[in-house]
Amino acid sequence: MKIDIIDIDNKKSGSLELNNSLFGLEPRPDILNKVVRWQLAKRQQGTHSVLTRSEVSYSTKKVVRQKGAGSARHGSRRAPIFRKGGVYKGPKPRSHAFALTKKLRSLGLRHALSSKFANGSLVILNKAELENQKTSDFSKKLKKLKWGRVLIIGREDNAKSLNFFNASKNIPKLDVLHVNGINVYDVLRRDTLVLTKAAVDALEDRLS
Repeated sequence: MKIDIIDIDNKKSGSLELNNSLFGLEPRPDILNKVVRWQLAKRQQGTHSVLTRSEVSYSTKKVVRQKGAGSARHGSRRAPIFRKGGVYKGPKPRSHAFALTKKLRSLGLRHALSSKFANGSLVILNKAELENQKTSDFSKKLKKLKWGRVLIIGREDNAKSLNFFNASKNIPKLDVLHVNGINVYDVLRRDTLVLTKAAVDALEDRLS
């Protein structure tokens, strides 16, 4: 599978042969769903908490006498059936994370990349570098590219790539990540995926 390479000025600067095992799979929604759920579950704080019967601050006085009142034999106002009483089996702080095999996580990323290629939403950029870090200059270039909601994945570590990252900070609907931080959720939630040539090489070394 061949795809054109463009530069930041939207000019063609060659072509690249993509690996079928990374970009040529038939996307599996069930695998993508499982990996996204795993990612989002890890992000949940799990700090939700309620007061149980033993924790609520309220009177411990017996409600009514044991016999002769024609009422139930309640021993405490803290019971869940009373107003201001404790909550029965309410949420408590816990971790929502669950285990997912490394093989399935890797497969999920492959299917996410393949889905972008299949939809025609994959762009290969020569280099994610800019001469300066002015957001206004970068915005003009983006208007010509017409990417919309986009995720840009790069690998370069130099002054020009730092300019690219800084210039993108205040642009809405645009995310820039290092190739080491690529993940299924961020790939799927943006309309367009932009990979630098160096990022493609890194992904092939990592996932092949």
